[in-house]
Amino acid sequence: MTAAAKSAAGLAGPPAWTRRPANLATAVTAELVQRIVRGIHPSGSPLPPEPVLCETFSVSRTVVREAVKILQEKGLVQVRQGTGTMVTPSAMWNILDELVLGATIAEDETLAILDDLVVTRRVLESDMANQAARLADDETIERLRTLVDRMDELVGDPDTYHDHDRAFHDTVMQASGNRIARAVVRALESQVVNTARYVGRTERALCVASNRGHRRVYERIAAHDPAGAAEAMFTHITEAWVVRRSGPGEPTRLRR
Repeated sequence: MTAAAKSAAGLAGPPAWTRRPANLATAVTAELVQRIVRGIHPSGSPLPPEPVLCETFSVSRTVVREAVKILQEKGLVQVRQGTGTMVTPSAMWNILDELVLGATIAEDETLAILDDLVVTRRVLESDMANQAARLADDETIERLRTLVDRMDELVGDPDTYHDHDRAFHDTVMQASGNRIARAVVRALESQVVNTARYVGRTERALCVASNRGHRRVYERIAAHDPAGAAEAMFTHITEAWVVRRSGPGEPTRLRR
């Protein structure tokens, strides 16, 4: 295949790897995930055939077949007899997969995928705050109070503040006893917690406002008020994200 033909097919060549990765199938998979999400290989189109992928990535057929198998597991392609490997519609992708979610966030200029992530967090964490208010013992309540008080002292240090912020939310989630909901939230957060698009604005005044939300959650849990704790968590997550995702003087909305 000529260089021009490769370029037209979205196969301009292998990524600029400085050395051959130890697991070539994983590396090829990661690159193909990005190309599919970016639309270089659109939904409904065939993935380039094995020989082309072997030449593009300078790998064996075994590596390419393993990569395609992994793409199938992630829901990005289907192998069909007679028509080859077809890229699936985005609705079929496993959006909780680390590579798929990361690539989707990177390509989403509207922040819609992050809005969806926050809405999911809000639903799950509100319910967990409700349960935490029912179940939290004295030790947990003291832990939450200590974190809130410490965050008041850290509003001028965003990085350390956000470490304590995550610890506060995780303490509430643990107190709820809902291991599955906690695991989903932690998996989602792990993909975005260090990205500028999710962290957004971090000035001191925003940390101050954010911790007022934490304190309301803590107070409702300490009062063993399930409905109040759920509402406080819902409001806190909504308000914090609306501010973080907007630029100065640019109000925005998050659907309820």
